[in-house]
Amino acid sequence: MDSIPFPALDPALRRARLDLPTELVDAVLDTDTFNEVDDQFALTYALLATETLRLRAVTAAPFLNSRSTSPADGMEKSFEEIGRILALLDHPAEGFAFRGSTGYLPDRRTPVDSAAARRIVELAREQRQSGKALYVFAIGAITNVASALLLDPEIVRDLVVVWLGGHDRNHPDNREFNLYQDVPAAQVIFDSGVPFLQVPCCTVAELLATTPAELRELCADTGAIGEFLLNRTCDFIGNGFAASKVIWDISVIGWLRCREGYRSELIPAPRLDDSGRYLDAPAGRHEMRVATHIQRDQVFADLFTLLRKHAAQN
Repeated sequence: MDSIPFPALDPALRRARLDLPTELVDAVLDTDTFNEVDDQFALTYALLATETLRLRAVTAAPFLNSRSTSPADGMEKSFEEIGRILALLDHPAEGFAFRGSTGYLPDRRTPVDSAAARRIVELAREQRQSGKALYVFAIGAITNVASALLLDPEIVRDLVVVWLGGHDRNHPDNREFNLYQDVPAAQVIFDSGVPFLQVPCCTVAELLATTPAELRELCADTGAIGEFLLNRTCDFIGNGFAASKVIWDISVIGWLRCREGYRSELIPAPRLDDSGRYLDAPAGRHEMRVATHIQRDQVFADLFTLLRKHAAQN
């Protein structure tokens, strides 16, 4: 089954939007927040990075693993975790946090309606009036974002999607959690022509590892939110000798913040088969950007600096 046709985007406009923005951007964070512990860091990072992005909404994504009993349960647990983080940072949740899909796309033509998908559509239409893009930072199954595009294909002109999902194209397989949960949704994103930056997990985002010792030294004394992030991480990884944890999801906010710390390239967007495997891009395929390397220390230094600044002001 082919994806639905999307409006054609001017290649020059797409390429311009795939460059790093030079001014404050309006953004949505789409997150499976209770999936493990990295989303909590990413949401905190996005909320504190106020001189770089204006976070307009946080949307809860579905997930299914050992921490949930169904995609719907995962989404609800994520929504609740979003509320806990917002409370720790004294940020109101009403009109800001939205429940997302209770299931995955049945195929690449059929959206799953939700408050999250509709809010993305609403904010994208608002941005159209200013001629500026809405940035959607997605760090889970990309169901809500794909559903928004399917609900209103015209917003392909109004979004920039930055997604942590899939592996490097040279990785032996592409069975990555965010992608394989909802392959049809990923197919929508790759096929739509929306300005799209992919941050692969293996070989790229996996560089963003930390340890309990580092978090105790640089995060634990940054108030209630720092203690929360430390405890979430230690509870998740346990007390294994020389244990570390990749904080995958800060990669998407780091791209916006740590300009000198990322390498990326423009490529013709590959297609995905129904197993999520990359297929060669056909002739004339639209471009996307893919991150190829991250300077780990720059991203963590930026995050810890924002946490310390927040603690000093509260």
